[in-house]
This record gives sequence, C-alpha cells and structure tokens, in this order.
Amino acid sequence: MMTTIKKYLKLVVLLGITLGFIASCASKTEVVYFQDAQNYETIISDNTANNKFKINDIIGINISTLNAEASVPFNIFTGSQEGGMRPQQMDYIVDKNGEIDFPVIGNIKIADLSPQETKELLREKLKPYLINPIINMRLKNFRVTVLGEVNNPGTYQVNGEQITVLEAIGLASDLTIKGMRENVLIIRDFNGAKVYHRINLTSKDVLSSPNYYLTQNDVVYVEPNKSAITSSSLDNRATIAISIASILLTSTVILITRN
Repeated sequence: MMTTIKKYLKLVVLLGITLGFIASCASKTEVVYFQDAQNYETIISDNTANNKFKINDIIGINISTLNAEASVPFNIFTGSQEGGMRPQQMDYIVDKNGEIDFPVIGNIKIADLSPQETKELLREKLKPYLINPIINMRLKNFRVTVLGEVNNPGTYQVNGEQITVLEAIGLASDLTIKGMRENVLIIRDFNGAKVYHRINLTSKDVLSSPNYYLTQNDVVYVEPNKSAITSSSLDNRATIAISIASILLTSTVILITRN
C-alpha cells in the first residue's frame, strides 16, 4: 500500500513541477530591450517634446521685476504673515474653457500652449504695466501612471518639465518578466479626448518615437505576455490535475485499506 501511495505522490509532485516549468518559460525575444541596437551605434535624439497646457492643469506662476512693488498686483498670495507664517502664492487652474483668470489682465486662454508660448503671451499682456518682467512658471500636476506587468504600479509625480516612457517605467521598478515589451500602450488625454498609442521597447526605434516623451496624466499600460497568459492557463489546469490526482490517491488508499 505504501509503495502505491508513494508512486501517486511522486506523480503529483512531478506533474506540478513540469507545469510550473512550462509556465515560467519565456523566450529571449520577449524580454530583451533594444534587440536591434548595434555596438557603437549612435542615435541622435531629436527632442521636439513640448508639453502643452491642458484643461484642469494646475500652474504656478510668479511675476517679478527690478521694482518689487510694481509686480505685487500680479501675484496673488493666500494667508498672512501673522505668527511668523509666510503667505503662500496661489496656483492657477486651467478652466473648462482653457483659460486662467490672471490678476489685472483678466482671462487668458493658455490651453494648447506650451510654457514658453504662455510666457510670451503673458509678457506681451504685461507690457502696459511692467518693464522687462521675469516670468517663472511651473506645472504642478505633472503626473504619469504606470499599470500592468510592472513591479511597482502606481501614479508618480514628475518633478522636471519632461519624462520619457523609459524613465516612467524606471519609477515603477521596471517591467516584470511577464510584461509584453513589444506592445506597451500609452493612453493620452487631450482635453477630454483619449488617444491610444503603442510602442515597442524591444526596438531601438522607440527612442525616436513621438510618444517617447510623455505628457501630464499619461497612462502607461504593460500587457501580460504569452508566457504570463500560458502560466495563468496552466496554473488552472495544474490545480485541476492535482485535485484529480488527489482524489485518485484518496480513492486508492480507501480501496487498499478496505481490502
């Protein structure tokens, strides 16, 4: 009886190991980045990325001049200096019309303008009031979201003015071994309209893709590759197979015991 039971146990273990090994197999072409890049090959990056402001963007704008008092009306602060607390400068939110309500000047449409274009527009409108104003501007809600087969999916704040898809994936601690590198989806929002792009991380051409640089609130989604899908399917089959083997083993033990 013990010999028969041991045989069934070995069969169950062997079946589990075999299915697990098959499920974990992934070819080199599925996981290696930039497979067509050659040694000492030079790729000149034509960085034309120039983010545009969008509806619901939060922007910090500070106006300064050599005459500090002259620029005061163009900077809105909240709070007071009581108790040693410094007042904080208020941010601007791009409304549904693509405009911000700027002090003295009034509504200014900046949606679909780059930061540089917005500075030039502001500088032109400030001419009647200020001499050579210095305009500092920062997008406060520059975030990207990385989902799917990455090690740390989530939403990440971008501190600079731009970020590449590779840097975003780096923030998420890289793709898992089961991530589909040749078909990464980028979901981009243009004032309420969603646009979908796909890029191939296994090719060097991704470095010259117009979607290599992300914009605010982009979503990067990494699909599971064939290995992950196969693994999921085999895991279910393995569970069923082990359950059947366990039932057979239990039945055999009962029959042997009765005899």
